[in-house]
Amino acid sequence: MRFSLLPLALSLCWIYSPAYAADRLTDALFATRSEIIAPRAMAATSQPLATQIALDVLRRGGHAVDAAIAANAALGLMEPTGCGIGGDLFAIVWDAKSGKLHGLNASGRAPQGLTLDRLKAELAKQHLTEIPPTGPLPVSVPGAVDGWFELHQRFGRMPMNDILAPAIHYARQGFPVSDVIAYHWQRNVQSLIHYPGIREQFTRDGRPPSKGELWTNPNLAATYEKLAQGGREAFYRGAVAKTIADYLQRNGGFISEVDLAQHHSEWVTPVSTNYRGFDVWELPPNTQGIAALQILNILEGFDLKQAGFGSADHVHWLVEATKLAFADRARYYADPVFSKVPVEQLIDKGYATKRRRLIKPERAMAVVPPSNLALNQGDTVYLTTADAEGNMVSLIQSNYRGMGSGMAPDGLGFILQDRGQMFSMTPGHANVYAPGKRPFHTIIPAFITHDGKSWASFGVMGGAMQPQGHSQIVINLIDFGMNLQEAGDAPRIYWESAMEPTGGDMTDGGTVYLESGFPQATLRTLQERGHRLGGQHGAYGGYQAIRRLDNGAWVGASESRKDGQAAGY
Repeated sequence: MRFSLLPLALSLCWIYSPAYAADRLTDALFATRSEIIAPRAMAATSQPLATQIALDVLRRGGHAVDAAIAANAALGLMEPTGCGIGGDLFAIVWDAKSGKLHGLNASGRAPQGLTLDRLKAELAKQHLTEIPPTGPLPVSVPGAVDGWFELHQRFGRMPMNDILAPAIHYARQGFPVSDVIAYHWQRNVQSLIHYPGIREQFTRDGRPPSKGELWTNPNLAATYEKLAQGGREAFYRGAVAKTIADYLQRNGGFISEVDLAQHHSEWVTPVSTNYRGFDVWELPPNTQGIAALQILNILEGFDLKQAGFGSADHVHWLVEATKLAFADRARYYADPVFSKVPVEQLIDKGYATKRRRLIKPERAMAVVPPSNLALNQGDTVYLTTADAEGNMVSLIQSNYRGMGSGMAPDGLGFILQDRGQMFSMTPGHANVYAPGKRPFHTIIPAFITHDGKSWASFGVMGGAMQPQGHSQIVINLIDFGMNLQEAGDAPRIYWESAMEPTGGDMTDGGTVYLESGFPQATLRTLQERGHRLGGQHGAYGGYQAIRRLDNGAWVGASESRKDGQAAGY
């Protein structure tokens, strides 16, 4: 199979690798960067070589889904600090022919053989009461590979062998590790190197790669070759599945070959809210996507355009709306197979009106309990692609925390996710651990339509920042009139509290973190209103986006806080 890689010198992107998380922040209100515009196709990912691979697939007639899978495979090699086939995947696909959106939930489940009582006993042995972020216990079944093949079966045009060939080539021949990824690779190795497989597969004699170092991963190349030839079954049954299961059970884990063999993705219907004439689409739980819709519904009652970007009212309203949405997130969001999630009630405009009344114009809320709705019980990468026919893919994929659990199965070249940490250990909680259950998920792709037509595909990476980031991108575009690149470059707002999806009601008021660029007058006013402001923070996320113009041309944007690139032809 032959393929060509577009030279980076010809890429249509201004590339900037700024601050590493908290250490490097935006110095201006927002950068004066131009959008990337191309007539036929566009790709935006968090690594320039992955973007070039996606474009090469599109040039050869591949569907946007083919390009997205090729880019995701490359990112699993080149950015193992955020993604890989040991993790999960979610996607929204715009099918240009039918004019419809399709949602895919490719998240994995907890092991069938591990009950809540047995999990508690295992935690007690380690003197723990909650699931830890690393090691064998937070590992759930990896869903990304099944997600690739589900997407490909429905929309793909190129053979999977051709789609995976560029990533296999780079895995064997090597690629230069980019700036931000090298930084996070080093930090992850420092904390995970004691787990079996990390030293052997993700370091050279205990040393992680440095910026610009040529890195190979022949183990991952061999695994990708198995997938290219044997399809999804080559991952979930047979030698690969046995290696994963044997490795975990040998090291205190519980995922079995049966768990892997029984895994399946789920096609779901995206849900939306209309925000000032634009329909914003997210995936339903077990993701947190509807939190962005809840925030936007509440914000719609405020005149953000009149208040202006960076004003005290802008930040105050956004933070308070986030508190209200996250209070519901902590109580209701979970796997809908195990718990009835009142999605329609949560994203209802009338419900947003009632919640909006709790926001005081001059005072921050310290205590925000969720509503009592009637129920019937029953690190990350984002990329987006668009092809010449108008098809678009919004795809997000993750190990969860950086390099995930730190559990790297023998000779396979990837690390298993730690998504199971998101389960609650509180009986009766919607997200309480159960065998075969999917945990609450933070990763969410997004899409915007206007008058029934595709308008923008976008995502913001980074845990709890994601729904906050989605709502900020939307208001930057619609209320503040920014272009696609400015909407991502603008300084961000991040709110957090001790309240987590696995916890209870928010009673501490939380902390507001602001990237540099907000006026001092805004900071003073926020403090006067009772907001607790934090210092530097590394959770502002990463962003990629593609927008369709009325004439059919594409606009692309890429995150200025990471190594990413948007490019088209």
